[in-house]
Amino acid sequence: MKKRTWRAVFYSAIEGVIATFRTERNFRVHVLATMVIIAAGWFFHVDIGDWMLLTLAIAMVLGAELMNTAVEAAVDLCSPDWHPFAKKAKDAAAGAVLVASLAAAVIGIAVFIGPVLSWLNI
Repeated sequence: MKKRTWRAVFYSAIEGVIATFRTERNFRVHVLATMVIIAAGWFFHVDIGDWMLLTLAIAMVLGAELMNTAVEAAVDLCSPDWHPFAKKAKDAAAGAVLVASLAAAVIGIAVFIGPVLSWLNI
């Protein structure tokens, strides 16, 4: 087996992200949400600790979505016909995205509730 260079490894990873962006609607939705969150963070001048939490939440959701796409592709390749184990694998991968998204939403609420209420003078 030929050893791959770091450049080739990163190139393959970037290709995976781009391919997922091009083919998966949910990933594009999460990327759009990421841009909104980054803009809100700049608008509300969140502190470094909050940026760290937001970055972790964003990475968690996008990473889970990438893994979900990988699981679905592998399952479709291995089991083109419906099978209860294939369904279980796909449902579990989708569940991971749901859990990550819910956790990210909690983090987002915790970070932004104070600044938003202050901005609204509430």
